[in-house]
This record gives sequence, C-alpha cells and structure tokens, in this order.
Amino acid sequence: MCKWSSVILLVFVLACSEKPDFETELNSFYSSAFNPDVPGGAFLIMKNDEIVFSKGYGLADLVTKERITPQTLFNTGSISKTFVSKVILDLAREGKLSLNDSIAKYFPDFKRPDIANKVRIHHLLTHTSGLPDNRRTFLDSVFLLTAKDEENFAPIKLNDSLLFEPGSRYEYSNPAFNGLALIIEKVTGKKWQAEVTARVFDPSGMNTSVITDGPFPTSGVSHAYLKTSNGFIEKDYGEEPTFAAAGNGGVWSSVEELALYELAIRKAAFLSSEIIDDSREIKKYPNWNSSESPFIGYSWFIEKTAEGYTMIYHTGTQGGFYGDFVSIPEKGITYIMLCNIPTPQEEKRMFVLDLLRNYNWLDK
Repeated sequence: MCKWSSVILLVFVLACSEKPDFETELNSFYSSAFNPDVPGGAFLIMKNDEIVFSKGYGLADLVTKERITPQTLFNTGSISKTFVSKVILDLAREGKLSLNDSIAKYFPDFKRPDIANKVRIHHLLTHTSGLPDNRRTFLDSVFLLTAKDEENFAPIKLNDSLLFEPGSRYEYSNPAFNGLALIIEKVTGKKWQAEVTARVFDPSGMNTSVITDGPFPTSGVSHAYLKTSNGFIEKDYGEEPTFAAAGNGGVWSSVEELALYELAIRKAAFLSSEIIDDSREIKKYPNWNSSESPFIGYSWFIEKTAEGYTMIYHTGTQGGFYGDFVSIPEKGITYIMLCNIPTPQEEKRMFVLDLLRNYNWLDK
C-alpha cells in the first residue's frame, strides 16, 4: 500500500471514530449509567415497525445473577393503566358498558350515592373523578402489602365528599384503575386479568407477558431493588404497599413485547383506528376550571415535542420498578424503558429525543 493510501485510510478511521453512530452513542450512554453487576434496565427504540436498538444492562436478579435482556419481564407500573383502559374501551365498543355510565351503576354500595352518580367511567379513565385517595385513612401499610383491587377500592366508596367536581380538574388516581378493573369483572363475569390477556396480549403477540394476581408471578420475572448505604434491598411484592392492587400497576412485560403492543395499537389489531385515535386525544371537559390545560386522553398523557409532533406516553413507577413508554406516531418512533432500580425517566427520555434530533429522525 502506498503512503497516500495509508494516510487516507487513517483519516477515514479517525473520522469514523470521531462520529459514533446512533447505536454506539446509545450503548455508551446506557453502559455508563448502569453497572453490569447491579440492577439495571432494558431499552428499545423502534422506527416504524423496525427495532433499531434493543439491549439490556445489569442484573434481573441479584441472587441468581440472571442478566437483563430485551426479553426480561419487568413490572410496568402505571403503564398497566393503558391495558385496563383498552379493555374498557373494547367493552364500550361491544355495548356492554358506556363510558358515560355512572359508577353508581357498578358500585351501589357507595356511602354517598349522590357522589357516585356524579362520577362517570370516563372520569376514572382521565383522572378527573375528584374522588380522594383515602386508602391510608382506613388501611394500614401491613394490610396494603397484600390488599388486591377490591380491598384498595373499598375505602374510596366511603368518601363523603369530592376534591372537586368531576371533569373540572386533574388529580392522578391509582384507585380509579382498581375500580375500572372491578368494573371489567362485573361486566364480563371474568377476572379482569384474563380479559386483558384475551383482548390485548393475545392479539398483540405478547406471549410471555403476565399480570399480578396476589403474589403471582413469583418466578420468571425480574426483581426490583433500592440502593441503600448497606447495599441493595428488594422492593417489589411483599415490600411495597399496594403492589398487589394490580388494576393500577399489575402488568409485567418486556421492552420487546411492549413494542409489539404499540405495533398492535397502530395496526388496530384489537380496537378500531377511530377508537384508538380518540383514546389518544386530549379530553377537554366543558367545566374544566384548572389553571393547568388538559393533557390526558383515555389513560395516555399527551404533549407536543419541540418540533410540534404529538408525543403520547405513560410512565410507570412501583417499588423499585421504573418504566417509560413513549410513542410519536407521526414519525413512527417508539421508545421504551423498563428498569428494576429507580431511574429518572424524563432524563433518559430527553437524552433519547435529543439523539433522535441529532440524527434527523425528528426533523420537520
């Protein structure tokens, strides 16, 4: 090889090393954030229907030393609410309930029937019911370690006042989705977990995803941890109050199967495009009087990116499990994070969005 050929080759190699590709930059970011010998997480980015990045970091179980992969099952926390919402919307499509039904129809044992008559199913879906979360007034932390949906919703029926008129403000509510799960059971006569499996998991091809039912699942899933001055402590079922109340946070899935979920949503595999689009539009109530503008659809949070594209997302936090599910349909972008240790969701999301901009994936 001549001298000039060697120089040209060297310049080419240096140029490539100075400009890492998309996957290299992502891998470097996550590798620096997660030690391989401690709890970590899995991350996935999909463009249209192609997975362009999918990788796990750290350990799924500190005892067995099982490593995290894109197939590892994590508790998805409140991302689970979107699954409960999908079943409610499907039952409405079938005419088995109406989103405008009063919850008094399904819970006639409310202490104040006049309050229950004001609250509609759609208020539960949009966190605008005004029902106070009074569980810890009636239930102690030990009981809440194993209390399921019925036990967690029971105190809500004892409320004698509302925080605000339904539809006038937003107040995030976990018990609302315990109530929705119970409504599914009242309407179908089946366990709501089975309805999610049949109506959402199966059409999406989510063959390994499962749902909390008491202490289940006890195997085949990752464990969650918190870091203390003395090392890591486990923080999931049995350590985290309300973990067994699965309607608000009981779905266990992997980043790869959540990607299948998003693809099924886009392809209208279990609900029509019209119903899906409506569920991912901001609900604007005529009596809204909050200083904060509405920003939620039927369980999904909705906002605009800097470029003006609609971003649809839901985070999940339960015990030591942290997750983030983000879709930008106009650009065919899906970003999913599932971790088994507390992880700042927004910080990770902003890094990914900035990187997507740098590679012109969010250009106008």
